[in-house]
Amino acid sequence: MTPKDIDWSNLGFGYIKTDKRFVANYKDGKWDDGALIEDENITMNECACVLQYAQTCFEGLKAYRTENGDVVCFRPDLNAKRMADSCERMKMPVFPEDKFVEAVKAVVKANADWVPPYGTGASLYLRPYMFGSNAVIGVKPATEFQFRIFATPVGPYFKGGVKPLTIRTCDFDRAAPKGTGHIKAGLNYAMSLYAIVDAHECGYDENVYLDSATRTYIEETGGANVLFVTKDNKVVTPKSDTILPSITRRSLMQVAADYLGLETEQRKVRLDEVSDFVECGLCGTAAVISPVGRIVDGDNVITFSSGMEKMGPTIQKLYDTLTGIQMGRIPAPEGWICKI
Repeated sequence: MTPKDIDWSNLGFGYIKTDKRFVANYKDGKWDDGALIEDENITMNECACVLQYAQTCFEGLKAYRTENGDVVCFRPDLNAKRMADSCERMKMPVFPEDKFVEAVKAVVKANADWVPPYGTGASLYLRPYMFGSNAVIGVKPATEFQFRIFATPVGPYFKGGVKPLTIRTCDFDRAAPKGTGHIKAGLNYAMSLYAIVDAHECGYDENVYLDSATRTYIEETGGANVLFVTKDNKVVTPKSDTILPSITRRSLMQVAADYLGLETEQRKVRLDEVSDFVECGLCGTAAVISPVGRIVDGDNVITFSSGMEKMGPTIQKLYDTLTGIQMGRIPAPEGWICKI
């Protein structure tokens, strides 16, 4: 497939091979210079640490074509910092944050023809990731690693408009209090696969996890942070050491305060107070905000007053403002937009 063959307005959310990807290798205690290559396949030893002990972490961000034709990325420096934190927790060498941003720019430039036209709802999704590549049979960290970034054009996460989701509280735990819930490690997502397939088979769109210690507080879903809106229009997000620090959530909270003049709060959110909120949303790179219309907790069904037909008014304003910033329709805070 080539860019000219794509119907951008009807593009799905899946992998399409593009022209170039960035690859750098760590060996003998240092990173090489890295390079852009054409081959999308990876060859490794059958005993590679990533295959045996899941020593891998990743990031996700997008490149957009703005209203005036510029190609930009949204806050890649925060992805670089979060990946550094993930690497430190997973006993992996940190890929320098400045070189991370440089590699992101290089991949976007090399695949510029794959950045969708403005107004199509599509974008160029970027996946930086790292894994232990040498053979390891005893339980220990690898000594050799590979860092890569590939790009793939994707359509809007929701086809045919955004409909509020129905999610359920999950019987499984997402992360232990001193585990890896606060980093973007592949193992966190592997353990959620059984639960998400089961949720879909039971008619739910997603799981929302509770804290594993007391099963009293809202944490996050399998792939997104949660935010709530109170009756007096305060935007509230759960606080926990086991929640992944979402860049989208962080940005939305600043948009709420600085652009919309709303009060914001990050605190522990009890499950038994969720029915007091009037709106709920899941926030992440893929969809920015996915509205939630209903949370099912066993026999207790919590339906938010914003309803099951459309986004609530406050979440809609948050969505419109942040996407407006990303697409160049609204002036961005300093440092948010990285022009390629």
